[in-house]
Amino acid sequence: MSRLLRYNLLTAILVMAGSQYAFADTGNQHQTTVEKQSERVMPFTMDESMHVFSPLVSGGTQTVLVHGGDARQVALVRAHLRKEAAAFARGDFADPASIHGGRMPGLRVMHERASEIRVRYSDVPRGARIAYAARAPAVIAAIHAWFEAQVHDHGSHAMSM
Repeated sequence: MSRLLRYNLLTAILVMAGSQYAFADTGNQHQTTVEKQSERVMPFTMDESMHVFSPLVSGGTQTVLVHGGDARQVALVRAHLRKEAAAFARGDFADPASIHGGRMPGLRVMHERASEIRVRYSDVPRGARIAYAARAPAVIAAIHAWFEAQVHDHGSHAMSM
């Protein structure tokens, strides 16, 4: 089986698993719970920001942008994402697990195979970005499933591009 075919197959499986997770709760209860948990973990105001998840062939990027660019909120976003990037690089995904739940799609694989994921933090205008890169198709598929679950869980505070 070709590498590309294996990648596409794994991606499809993990996306389907992510969809079962994401849509198991047909109401807004899960999103309400996630929003409350987010306030406990993220120091910036969710209503003044947007999480943008961009899946890429090698992994993807997670960007948090502040609407209007309020300097205080931008500083909070940057401090938080800098801290999270350092934790993720060590395989510590405790914060996302505490917000979204430990059974979040992709999370287990990302934790177990953290040494295979290159995590880079960078400032961007009005916010910050974490880039994830991997070579193994299963790890890349886990990153994509993790992104999809976050977009669903954060509702109007997140989008995929």
